[in-house]
Amino acid sequence: MKRFLCLISLMVFIVIAVLGCGTNQEQPKTAAEPVSLTISFAASLQDAAEELKDIYTGENQNVAITCNFASSGTLQKQIEEGAPVDMFFSAGQKQMDALSDKGLIVEDSRKDLIGNDIVLIAGKDSSLTGFDELTGDKVGKISIGEPESVPAGKYAQETLISMELWDALQPKMVLAKDVRQVLTYVETGNVDAGLVYSSDALVGENIKVVTAAPEDSHKSIIYPLAIIKDTKHQTETEAFIDFLSSPEASQVFTKYGFKTLEK
Repeated sequence: MKRFLCLISLMVFIVIAVLGCGTNQEQPKTAAEPVSLTISFAASLQDAAEELKDIYTGENQNVAITCNFASSGTLQKQIEEGAPVDMFFSAGQKQMDALSDKGLIVEDSRKDLIGNDIVLIAGKDSSLTGFDELTGDKVGKISIGEPESVPAGKYAQETLISMELWDALQPKMVLAKDVRQVLTYVETGNVDAGLVYSSDALVGENIKVVTAAPEDSHKSIIYPLAIIKDTKHQTETEAFIDFLSSPEASQVFTKYGFKTLEK
């Protein structure tokens, strides 16, 4: 009987010891909570942004990114009206300045990241050779982005004014909702020529670059980005901006015709 009681006591001790050790073991770490970011990109960034998104989400599988593409002016208005956006990547300073003036961005996060050029494009079989021929019979219609809402359109307008062509071209002018629509108009032959970014021309089909606009014919083309103040994911958005500022991202921007700015 004593032996039996001793055996029972030993078993109880072993069970308690095992349980005690179990409570001291490190518990498995909880996986990072998934985060979904909404990024508003200027339309001209579409191809580069899609590739950069795939690279980043492939390396950070707890982050999902939704890209919203439109003209910078349209994106600005969406943000002003309360659209749930974490970051804005504009093709122009004007639109970012407007959000800054209204206190809608995190000022410390604002960064001028890349640049671009304006080029004159036409159909691949066009005989157009320069800006001076736009007023002639070779061109029936020419398209640019709406200058008030599309930065590329504003730069195009500045270029044509600088060359004293703006007034003469008004009867031929077709305004587009964003720079990618200008590209489509030229690709499909709906217009004979258009002014777009060099990055857009690089991905265009059935077109040719006639010539680049002189650098002194328009303001410097700079793409700023910033975090929107109402974001609920500032840390994760900052991490994405760090990636966009990396050498790896710079290679992607260069691939798509953008110019990286000196940091």
